[in-house]
Amino acid sequence: MKIAVASQKGGVGKTTTSLSLASYLARQGKKVLLVDTDSQANASKVLIPEYLKLKRDETICATILDRKPLVVYETETPNLDLVPSHILLSNADTELTIAKDHRESRLKTELDKIADRYDFIFLDCPPSLGWLTINAFTAVDKILVVVSPGYFELDSVVQLSKTLAECREYYNPTLDLLGMLFVMADPTVNSRESLKILRQTYSGSVFNTIIPRNTDLRDAHFQKQDIFAYNPNSKGALSYKRLVEEIWPKK
Repeated sequence: MKIAVASQKGGVGKTTTSLSLASYLARQGKKVLLVDTDSQANASKVLIPEYLKLKRDETICATILDRKPLVVYETETPNLDLVPSHILLSNADTELTIAKDHRESRLKTELDKIADRYDFIFLDCPPSLGWLTINAFTAVDKILVVVSPGYFELDSVVQLSKTLAECREYYNPTLDLLGMLFVMADPTVNSRESLKILRQTYSGSVFNTIIPRNTDLRDAHFQKQDIFAYNPNSKGALSYKRLVEEIWPKK
């Protein structure tokens, strides 16, 4: 299964969600690939100790910008592989707008060649709705939308839903919504009201599991670890474990 983890806004826990789901499933014996399509490359910096030594052509830039095969790295987590990103991926929207040459399917073309090696493939999308996100939506089966508390955060879901519908119409007719994940929840009125509105507006699409605001999730990244390596008994880790069990219950 190929899943894009997406949000139009940055800083809402999208990369944390991608890392946590991928690392937990890998630890459960599943073969997992994480594709970093965000030019900030935060997931890549966590998973590759020598990330700063990587050159442009040793990252996803080779595929998106030069139409070359995906460059896949093994990580220190067994069963978890990574396609890293690069700061120069920030030029992709401009270059793809000019190119117009299979610009929406460059990632899909190369990802399809290796997809049968993995049980799960997660794409950590950039916090924008440009050609990189369209490439990701074209390449996957489902989209997991990450939403944090706040008026602007809720408003961004509307725009993301429109992009999903357009990609389904023009590029990927089988594209489906896996669900919406409420993250950074805390005991404030803003958080409670945001979750209430989200569930009322998108009834049946919001996961029961919510991810609390948890400093361990942030601190794990500073230590260049996923949450299950850093503190598997933290509230954040246990919440992502429940999310996996909710989405893919054991038979």
